[in-house]
Amino acid sequence: KTLFPYTTLFRSRRGRPTDSDSNLFDEDSVDSPSSRLEPKPTPSPEKLEQRARNVLLYQLSKSAKSREQLRVILEQREIPDEIAHAVLERFTEVGLIDDVAFAQTVVSSRLNFKGLAKSSIRRELSTKGVDAHVIEEVTQDITPESELKTAQDLAVRRYRTMAHLAKEVRDRRLSGYLARKGYSANILFSAIRYAEANYQATHPDP
Repeated sequence: KTLFPYTTLFRSRRGRPTDSDSNLFDEDSVDSPSSRLEPKPTPSPEKLEQRARNVLLYQLSKSAKSREQLRVILEQREIPDEIAHAVLERFTEVGLIDDVAFAQTVVSSRLNFKGLAKSSIRRELSTKGVDAHVIEEVTQDITPESELKTAQDLAVRRYRTMAHLAKEVRDRRLSGYLARKGYSANILFSAIRYAEANYQATHPDP
């Protein structure tokens, strides 16, 4: 059977896609007291396709997701593999699922808002089911030089809040902070030295 037209969607009372299972069966079979005593009929392929579309639209309305994440969600909703694959293919064809765009968004967010190292970003994309070749493509512009610059900026900002601490304590905390973001020992120690020199240059002893 072919997929229903993409524009045929279940909608909630407010007109938004809903991840509800309530439309899987006819109202009579759900509401009738006698029907509750009988096994519920197996949904038709058409209803399962429509349910799969609803699930995907609901999930994508909450946040961007990779194709693999969405595949797992459909599997958890007990959508048969062949139907799930067909619906995922259709969403990919129309651009609603785009792993490259998704991965680029993750990279930009993790660099600009969290200052994560390349290794941490690659690991996160992998856990989200993004293919290795896509991960390589979207992270290729993160160089050791750009990582060092990001680590230096992080260290400078954090150093200001720790300047009153003893050097040993300050260095230990800065090291842990940068290490949790995925930076190598060479980069984090260079960043800490940079932050210390920067602070001393801008806050000379009286």
